[in-house]
Amino acid sequence: MSDLYKDIDNDESFTQRYFGLSTLKFFIAFVAVVVVGIYIGTLLFGQNSLEVLMSLESYENNLKVKIKVLKAENAKDQKSYFQLKELAPANNKG
Repeated sequence: MSDLYKDIDNDESFTQRYFGLSTLKFFIAFVAVVVVGIYIGTLLFGQNSLEVLMSLESYENNLKVKIKVLKAENAKDQKSYFQLKELAPANNKG
């Protein structure tokens, strides 16, 4: 049985045994995954996304206020229009 173990290379590193990569390649792959993860996290949850969200919420609130003002002006103008329409002389139908 000791003949079976002669061919096994016990000099393999941890990463070669478990991941099939040399230590350098494993380290490079690990760093690449971490950098990409941080980049994607920053895109999704970073300061820039928060600023865009806050500006859109502010814009939405401004539009809601403007809608209320325009509705009030519209109601006032419609009231004036209908008052003027009743004062106008009616067409004589004959």
